[in-house]
Amino acid sequence: MARKEFVVEEVQKMMESIDAIRNVAIVAHVDHGKTTLTDSLVARAGLISKELAGAQRWTDFDPQEQARGITIKSANISLSFNFEGKDHLINLIDTPGHVDFGFHVVRAMRAVDGICLVVDAVEGVMPQTETNLRQALKERAKPVLFINKIDRLINELKLDSTGMQQRFIKIITQVNKIIEANAPADKKDDWVIKVEKGNVAFGTAYNKWALSIKSMKKFNISFKEIHQKCVDGDHKYLVERSPLDEVLLEIIITHLPSPKFAQPYRIPVLWKNGDLTTQEGKDMLACSTSGKIIGVCFGVVYDEHAGEVAVVRFFSGVVEKGAQLYITSKKVFAKVQQVGIYMGPDRVAANKIMAGNIGAVVGLKDVYVGETISSEPIEPFEQIKHYSEPVITKSIEVKEQKDLPKLIEALRSISKEDPTLKITLAETGEHLISGNGELHLEIIEYKIKNEKKVPIITSPPLVVYREALLGKAGPVEGKSPNKHNKIKVTVEPLEPEIRKAIEDGVVKEGKPKGREVWEKLVELGMDREEARSIYDIHSASVFINGTKGIQNLNEVEELLVQGFEEALKQGPMAKESMSGIKVTLVDAILHEDNIHRGPAQMLPTIKRAIYAAMLIAGVTLLEPKQKVLINTLQEYAGNVITLTNGRRGTLVNMEQEGENAAVTSLLPVAEMFGFANDLRGVTQGRAIWYQEYAGYHPMPKELVAKVVRQIRERKGEKPDPPTPEFFME
Repeated sequence: MARKEFVVEEVQKMMESIDAIRNVAIVAHVDHGKTTLTDSLVARAGLISKELAGAQRWTDFDPQEQARGITIKSANISLSFNFEGKDHLINLIDTPGHVDFGFHVVRAMRAVDGICLVVDAVEGVMPQTETNLRQALKERAKPVLFINKIDRLINELKLDSTGMQQRFIKIITQVNKIIEANAPADKKDDWVIKVEKGNVAFGTAYNKWALSIKSMKKFNISFKEIHQKCVDGDHKYLVERSPLDEVLLEIIITHLPSPKFAQPYRIPVLWKNGDLTTQEGKDMLACSTSGKIIGVCFGVVYDEHAGEVAVVRFFSGVVEKGAQLYITSKKVFAKVQQVGIYMGPDRVAANKIMAGNIGAVVGLKDVYVGETISSEPIEPFEQIKHYSEPVITKSIEVKEQKDLPKLIEALRSISKEDPTLKITLAETGEHLISGNGELHLEIIEYKIKNEKKVPIITSPPLVVYREALLGKAGPVEGKSPNKHNKIKVTVEPLEPEIRKAIEDGVVKEGKPKGREVWEKLVELGMDREEARSIYDIHSASVFINGTKGIQNLNEVEELLVQGFEEALKQGPMAKESMSGIKVTLVDAILHEDNIHRGPAQMLPTIKRAIYAAMLIAGVTLLEPKQKVLINTLQEYAGNVITLTNGRRGTLVNMEQEGENAAVTSLLPVAEMFGFANDLRGVTQGRAIWYQEYAGYHPMPKELVAKVVRQIRERKGEKPDPPTPEFFME
């Protein structure tokens, strides 16, 4: 029997031993060594040779990953191990570290109960390390720590064994600071990282050896000995004494929880709106295989033979071929055609997937990432929220019109796999794709051209702006095209606390349901009467009905809500989206005959009133910014600051250590094009830089008019934005 099939058979057998299962993600900043580390576990399971481990990067099987030397998408693999005489099953996810692909990390956190956080010993805790760890803690995934590339401390930084230990303490302290700020109160003591606890290991994934307090005692190795062997380059000795796979397995199996242990504290957080006293709630808390099938789809993979494949973490029940599963958002049942497990690049058929495990399901059409899947309708799980937003856009069109259906199908399947990709159809007929950065869109372009085989033409990248309200205005009247209906509204910025609660998912979007939503809004500072009169919550904005006794108003409510949402989608100044706005309907005169108040009349009426009020209140542009960390030599730090200042950057922090300097700046995305080349120039190539999404910030007043004209011309509009009077005629 081929090794892979044999492994699948072992995995299938092990799925029933819930106490022996670990669902784990390997997470880190880009280039800190996750994939190299994963290789040692893949080799231990017998799928690649131990000699190739570390160099093969087996879970980077995508051609673009191999070409660029980075992980682009999460790779799932289920491996069985015998550790200290007992069989264990590890469902492992190797995640990307590059900021443009952070959404793969976010959704992997929903599927796992623990993470192995990898930190480069020289670079330390970087922006993406912090972001990923915070996300894991938010999803209640317990961490262990692996400090990688410690040979660099000796051979590059020339540290002695005392210096090495001080570096480890610094990294552990930084990691614990994040854990203490974000871990659940009752888990902090258990989850903090301590050398004496044994939940931290250090070593070199590339050279395949590692140490923890337990292995140092077991194999009788001292820091001094490690230091000397690294100086001598004798990694073979250290591999024989303390192999990486052995140490890694020990900290994962000993310190990370089984699904049975983790689900009692994870389910109340992931299934906030569900009733834990129901049978479904009890089954999930117990990780019961005899309960109903309940799971969350955290990945969608497109397979040319099988179509859409849902990658699912199951919290209860057993799923087999032929099972009928309910897709919550579509409110339909679908028949399971096949179940399987992922072995990196391959999906291998299995007989069944048990509760507490991760598996692939074929047959669930039109699922999306975050979808709740169950054998009977249940309350859905919390949405998987990504921390960054699309900031770069490209227009994309087919070279030949006959390929348009292929392009639409390609974009549809890619957007299923990648929910952070935003696709809109422009009025000019091109498709606009918006992503997290230039690299993100380059990869999407590559997929369309090379994987989906659609010849396309793309524009240079453009920045995604937003419009924001400066003040309050109203009541302002909008008239319907037939002049038979009139609507008056007021607009003002939404209170920051309420806006944040909506953005964080504490207050759900849509029409508020139930008293607890009103109570939450009142608690956050909203007037009780206003809270009870909310028509709609959308795009971190609220639409309130402040009228009393208006005839026929209930008949046009849906149209007014639709108009409100459309107004937020395209603001009045540059047709860019808006958020954080409170719109209150204060009066309405409606024609008694419903034929005169259909969509063609009511949608323009509400939009005109909102737009006119916004322009009277004042509208400005928000631009996306990136937090950029640049590591360089101290002699080039001044040049780096001059460069970032010249690109409208704001210096956030500067740290110096020895000859090195770390400069952190906030830079507008619009000023980032061509940044890498300029940085190489001013540092003579002696700089490494990282970036992370830093949200939207107001644009300097003196630039707004110029940028608005550029956006409007690009969208085929008149260069000058409309006046309030234009919407009040």
